[in-house]
Amino acid sequence: MKRCDWAEHATPLMQQYHDNEWGRPEHDQQKLFELLCLETYQAGLSWQTVLNKRAAFNEDFYNYDVAKVAAMTATDMDRLLQDARIIRHRQKLAATINNAQVIQNWPAGSTYSAWLWSFVDDKPIRQAWQSAAEIPTTNELAKRVSKAMKARGFKFVGPTTIYSYLQAAGLINDHLADCDWAPEN
Repeated sequence: MKRCDWAEHATPLMQQYHDNEWGRPEHDQQKLFELLCLETYQAGLSWQTVLNKRAAFNEDFYNYDVAKVAAMTATDMDRLLQDARIIRHRQKLAATINNAQVIQNWPAGSTYSAWLWSFVDDKPIRQAWQSAAEIPTTNELAKRVSKAMKARGFKFVGPTTIYSYLQAAGLINDHLADCDWAPEN
């Protein structure tokens, strides 16, 4: 089977992520929160590093239960900073807690998931690039979403991070045109 260039000769963990998660439309708020957190951890690092530490992050952040993460304290932060199994970047870890609080305090009558998907009218954008070299690191949609997220109080949500997030959550489907995991295949 043919995968996207970046996953074709990758580790089994990367291939599993490509085959089972990346680019698939995700609407579950807890899963969207997890993906957002993982993308913030990845800033400046390799995705492989993040995937290698994913199980420990899930454990430390209560499987990304928004309410539990939003309630984390300075004592929890001290514990996280001592855990060598995760990426111990104070600002990224603080952003996780902050972003959970933003989602936890979402205005009544809407959800974070519905808000996020409204940027694409609840329909994934399919780009069907021919090679990984064509895939941009950001675009106008990511810039708009990033700006809107910052206005709502989210942290560590620059346009490049958000573009990756939109790909991961399936709002933008950047599986290559000849990838067997592309939606039309």
